[in-house]
Amino acid sequence: MVEIPTPSPALKTRQRRLTVVLLLVWAAASFGPGFFARRLSFEVWGWPFHFWMAAQGSILIFLAVVVVYAWLMNRWEAQESTTD
Repeated sequence: MVEIPTPSPALKTRQRRLTVVLLLVWAAASFGPGFFARRLSFEVWGWPFHFWMAAQGSILIFLAVVVVYAWLMNRWEAQESTTD
């Protein structure tokens, strides 16, 4: 049977912190423009900013969150496996 290595407590702590930070970023990008829509009434490339965030920006930020999470987790897990 293949043995699956368990992550160290330090890696688990970094994983939790990263998850919390990225979830906060995602929540702010998803709900922030809705709460502050009147204050965000400037234009970006001819479109109102609040409309752009609702239609495009939140999705792009979500994709960035996924990419950052995957990149950092792969990097941290590779560092963890080389130190064993």
